[in-house]
Amino acid sequence: MIINSEEMIEVTDQPSKFNTIKVASCKLSLVEALRDAATAVEQEKEILLEMIHSIQNSQDMRQISDGEREELNLTANRLMGRTLTVEVSVETIRNPQQEESLKHATKIIDEVVNKFLDDLGNAKSHLMSLYSACSSEVPPGPVDQKFQSIVIGCALEDQKKIKRRLETLLRNIDNSDKAIKLLEHSKGAGPKTLQNTDGKVN
Repeated sequence: MIINSEEMIEVTDQPSKFNTIKVASCKLSLVEALRDAATAVEQEKEILLEMIHSIQNSQDMRQISDGEREELNLTANRLMGRTLTVEVSVETIRNPQQEESLKHATKIIDEVVNKFLDDLGNAKSHLMSLYSACSSEVPPGPVDQKFQSIVIGCALEDQKKIKRRLETLLRNIDNSDKAIKLLEHSKGAGPKTLQNTDGKVN
């Protein structure tokens, strides 16, 4: 039986090709794991910043002395500064259509945010309809169908980031509502004049 040189090369190359494919597949898994880890750090940074912001605006800050409040603010600002030194960036690969969809979705959210001071209640309702458009579960309220079609046109990673941003904005609005109600309550519960049994003001 005669085997030519070309057949021998093809046979001996098979293990090499298999190993190359195996190594490439392994490297791909490592790259995806690295991106997932970086995304997790990015999300953790957002959560930390939100927690620090919530502490600075919590009702507890109104119930402590001026000295304690100042010390707590200094600590919070120092933590905020340290957290902001952590720079994590995971670039998302997008085609031109996805790029355009992301710009459009970001513009819509920014426009709602800009209306916070004018009409917080209406802005919150609008944000809820945008958030419902990103949810895979049955939404409790109306869904912004136009925004939903725009988000579907975004890359999957961008869809997750858009949903997280809306969640953060809604939480911040809820925290602001609580702070305003507590402030109004504290004003309404100010010192009252006491009356004795004769109806005279003490």
